[in-house]
Amino acid sequence: MKKFIALLLTLALCLGCVAAIAEPVAKENVKLGVILLHDEDSTYDLNFINGVNEAKEALGLSDDQVIIIRNIEESAACTETALDLVDEGCTIIFADSFGHESFLLEAAQQHPEVQFCHATGTMAHTAGLDNFHNAFAAIYEGRYLAGIAAGLKLNELKAAGKLHGEKPLMGYVGAFTYAEVLSGYTSFYLGAKSVCPDVEMKVQFTGSWYDEKEEKAAAEALIAMGVDLISQHADSMGAPTACENAGIPDVSYNGSTIASCPNTFIVSSRINWAPYFAYIVNQQIAGEPIDTDWTGTIATGSVVLTDVNEAVAAAGTVEAIEAAKAAFEAGTLHVFDTAAEGFITKDGAAVTSYMADVDTDEAFTPDTEVVADGYFHESEFRSAPYFDMQIDGIELLNSKF
Repeated sequence: MKKFIALLLTLALCLGCVAAIAEPVAKENVKLGVILLHDEDSTYDLNFINGVNEAKEALGLSDDQVIIIRNIEESAACTETALDLVDEGCTIIFADSFGHESFLLEAAQQHPEVQFCHATGTMAHTAGLDNFHNAFAAIYEGRYLAGIAAGLKLNELKAAGKLHGEKPLMGYVGAFTYAEVLSGYTSFYLGAKSVCPDVEMKVQFTGSWYDEKEEKAAAEALIAMGVDLISQHADSMGAPTACENAGIPDVSYNGSTIASCPNTFIVSSRINWAPYFAYIVNQQIAGEPIDTDWTGTIATGSVVLTDVNEAVAAAGTVEAIEAAKAAFEAGTLHVFDTAAEGFITKDGAAVTSYMADVDTDEAFTPDTEVVADGYFHESEFRSAPYFDMQIDGIELLNSKF
């Protein structure tokens, strides 16, 4: 009897191994379901819609092979929507918001035969599922490049005697105090500081990814404080509109706002999601596994900037961005260069070591050394950002850590 049980266990393990091996799916049988937090009115969600459609066209998928579901809350509604997409024959299901992750994971646990992919999440590398994956991009490099454009504009304003105060001052509208937002505003600040050494920045949080009224109010509050330029990590036209109304230069996010804000828009960074959508579809067609954590880069075409609005930008902006971009591609430039002069934490100490919370337990316990070779290795131990350090020169107005 014991031998029989052992044989059954061995067989079960072998069957588990077979189930873990990805099987090729004929191109005509691939079906992609995409779950969005909002709709086209959100620049964040519109960016995903554009990425899906670009990949769909490049891959030659038919209309009925792609299903996009809009305005799904970060709740059990995400699980229900994912299960509905399974019923509709989707072979890959993707969700685009951080708060969707735990609910998407529930669906993945119920359907190991379907691939589930999630943007900005942190759970895939510890979940231990062959069919659950996280993806993000090194957008901090894009924000750094956009920061260079901001710093050069501040230098121009300073030379012309048009600063509102003694020092160049930027404002930043942030959604939440997540590492993703901290990583973003810090990289933007460091890009500006690389060309405008005396710049300082104030950050106002809204507590929402998409709230046009709050984002506009946050930008207006920053303008009232005398900032000379504004950027954002929030998803509406609130902040760019406030800048256009006040004549304050603006660096937007997730797409150009030049049509609505021609007198203030400088440049925008964004993640191009088309390469990832093409990647996951092609992996399924080939019967190859999808990376547990996938990080897009400038080299993969996943980190991009819009055209610079040269009517507003300072002279030499395009050239400076291209030079820094080449340095990123060559590996000679790192955003979070802890050895650089001025990279000082709030306690006034230089950074030589840092334990980050990469595995994301409930207590957010630091678990991984992320500083080596003179820089903070962002998005290398998992795709989602984990930079949560505070450095000098950045003031948080309505949130304390």
